[in-house]
Amino acid sequence: MRLFTSERIVRMLDHMGLHDGERIESPMVTKAIENAQKRVEENNFGIRKHTLEYDDVMNAQRNVIYTRRRHALNGERIGTDLVNAIYDSVEDLLSKYSSNDDFEDLKMAVLKTYATEVPFTEDEFRRADRADLVQKLYERAIEVFNRKSQRIAEVSYPVICNIVEQQKAAGYPEPQGLVRVPITDGKRVFGISVDIREAYDSQCKSIVKAWQKAVLLLTIDESWKENLRDLDDLRRSVQNASYEQKDPLVIYKLESFKLFKGMVGEMNNKTVSILMRGQIPEEATNAANQRQAEEDARRQEQAREQQNRAMRESRSEDAVDQAERDNRAAAQGASRPRPTQPVHVGPKIGRNDPCPCGSGKKYKNCHGRGLV
Repeated sequence: MRLFTSERIVRMLDHMGLHDGERIESPMVTKAIENAQKRVEENNFGIRKHTLEYDDVMNAQRNVIYTRRRHALNGERIGTDLVNAIYDSVEDLLSKYSSNDDFEDLKMAVLKTYATEVPFTEDEFRRADRADLVQKLYERAIEVFNRKSQRIAEVSYPVICNIVEQQKAAGYPEPQGLVRVPITDGKRVFGISVDIREAYDSQCKSIVKAWQKAVLLLTIDESWKENLRDLDDLRRSVQNASYEQKDPLVIYKLESFKLFKGMVGEMNNKTVSILMRGQIPEEATNAANQRQAEEDARRQEQAREQQNRAMRESRSEDAVDQAERDNRAAAQGASRPRPTQPVHVGPKIGRNDPCPCGSGKKYKNCHGRGLV
């Protein structure tokens, strides 16, 4: 009543000395209460209406972001979204450095965002049409993007093949399970989890797609959360526009559109920059190669041990067989009676006869010495 009715009614109620719970029968007071209630409801309706209008602005932005995030999450059109992001980032970059004196700054920005040099000279930058410059830089960015993606697949595939061979050696009929692939952009390492069989069948193209999906989701979530904080700050700050006889909602719509446009551009640049620098860390590659070399050496050692064991077993069996044959032969020889050899008796030699050895001496002086 004190906020939504006249001061005369408030003073009159004070003078009447009414207490809480007493019945008011004055028609004038009843009418004043009805008018105050109507004004309260109109005021609340206006608050709700303004809140809804502010929310409509946020919902329009939310629909755009959530649609893009749903595409990335389901993997429906990741390639198309990335190509569009690269092209939009190229356009934003060249529009930002549109002055003829910005060529050096443009070179640094291109190197930072796309990890490559500008595909045109300073003279071409000054004289060529902007559409041609956009097309050249876009083609160079797509070339670098495809080369980086192919490199990730080439480095990952030998490791995946080694894991599949280990599973087959362990008796698994088909490769199964998840594998975590580390990929870094030079600042932080992303652990990309993929299905081993899918990675093996696609020659690690699924790893590249999972990497792109992870980067898209990360940049979308980070950019959207930052944009929501900026919108909340903007909504509180535009209320002061009413003191300047301006509609806060109109200012909120204009400024929120600028924030959203800047957020999308920053999100595209961040996404492209991370993907252009994505690679499997060298230490991870070296560790995988070392593990593979150790596994190969272990397998060779096992093969040699099996071969030596087989040779030893073969030799042992031969020795056992020979010993058994010797024992059987000895047993047979012991059990078989030996034949008695006949004794041959030669003619008797006299002591004075010539020695049979042919020396010409007498037998008593040669081989018969001491015998006869």
